Amino acid sequence: MRTILVLNAKGGCGKSTISTNLAAYFASVMGKKVVLADYDPQESSLAWLEARDESCPFIEGIAAYKDPLRVARDTDYVIMDAPARVHGKELTQIMRKVETVIFPVLPSPIDMRAATRYMEELKKNGRVARKEVKIGIVANRVRENTIIFSELYDFIKGMRLPYVATLRDTQNYIRAEERGISIFEMAPSQVYQDLEDWQSLTKWLRSKRSLP
Repeated sequence: MRTILVLNAKGGCGKSTISTNLAAYFASVMGKKVVLADYDPQESSLAWLEARDESCPFIEGIAAYKDPLRVARDTDYVIMDAPARVHGKELTQIMRKVETVIFPVLPSPIDMRAATRYMEELKKNGRVARKEVKIGIVANRVRENTIIFSELYDFIKGMRLPYVATLRDTQNYIRAEERGISIFEMAPSQVYQDLEDWQSLTKWLRSKRSLP
């Protein structure tokens, strides 16, 4: 069973969008049995599942913020959508069964400063310190050929962690969220640029390099 956590203490960085698209990728493209565990009381990921049509590949949703996470043994992937401002004991609890963390960062000075502080805290987590968890950084909602993207690129490189993807700023994610689908389930001609963006992330997650 593969466990992937999308994590950043900063709200609005796209954790739920990445979580839902990851879940749909493994369910619809890879044909895997997927659980989407929502640790946020706002239930953004679960709301996406509610909008999802029955004809789409099934993804099981769990309100993991309510009770301890328990999934069927034959589950292939567990995608965990972390809440904002998760620290201390709550962070330790969530991290207990995680193999891989996806850490999205937005191209803004506020988000980069917040990412620095939170990464310092995350590296003190016992499982991260013992190298039992692999962390990959995603530049999210990016507009390339801008000064702030150049600054974000340099910032992520300076974190000395795997820089696994750059996801562009596009309305396609909003359109997909409204329908309970992912970019992998939209017309390829409409999302071909986004599919190219995701190739490096999905390739990394399928490789041994993303495992501790």
